[in-house]
Amino acid sequence: MVGGTLAHYAVLETIGAGGMGVVYRARDEKLQREVALKVLPPHRMQDPVARSRLLNEARAASALNHPNICTVFEVGEAEGQSYIAMEAIEGKPLNTLLTAHGLPTETVLHFGIQVADPAATLTGAAPAWARRDVAATGP
Repeated sequence: MVGGTLAHYAVLETIGAGGMGVVYRARDEKLQREVALKVLPPHRMQDPVARSRLLNEARAASALNHPNICTVFEVGEAEGQSYIAMEAIEGKPLNTLLTAHGLPTETVLHFGIQVADPAATLTGAAPAWARRDVAATGP
């Protein structure tokens, strides 16, 4: 997919992968901006449950407005591939900060507050949302 296109997005590089999807840095050719493009992994493209989860993730995130949560720009399907286009945010995966001795208490509290703050503004769906989308290894 890197070097190709999906819908009107030029896929530039892979920035993360997990069980729910692969995230690419991409360029929105219509709006001329960088985005994070999350797509289902190849082995899950035809799985209706996975496609439904991706859509539900996009709906849940797009309903939120908080500085610690990326903005969803679009959810779509092109060439048989479901995707979420969202705000690209520069940073490092949390696991790059971890050492054999863990993190200082102040650092843990700093990150914990950033995660808990948006979750505190949500209703009953917050725990499920936070549990699925917070990962030490990035997108």
